Amino acid sequence: MVEPKRRQDLVLPPREKEYVLPEFDRDKVKQKVINTLYKYPFIPFFFYGVAIVILFVGVFSVIKYYK
Repeated sequence: MVEPKRRQDLVLPPREKEYVLPEFDRDKVKQKVINTLYKYPFIPFFFYGVAIVILFVGVFSVIKYYK
């Protein structure tokens, strides 16, 4: 806690921290998604159903708005 106060007293900018981003392993994420879909095979049907419902609600609301 001493260095930030000293830098502030000397009117110096704060030290820049080096941010190291974690390595993104695309194959590992892809394998996790595939494993999840094998474990829960109803997920795609659920999302397709929700998308169709949203589409129908949107179409009906547009039709209702312009009547």
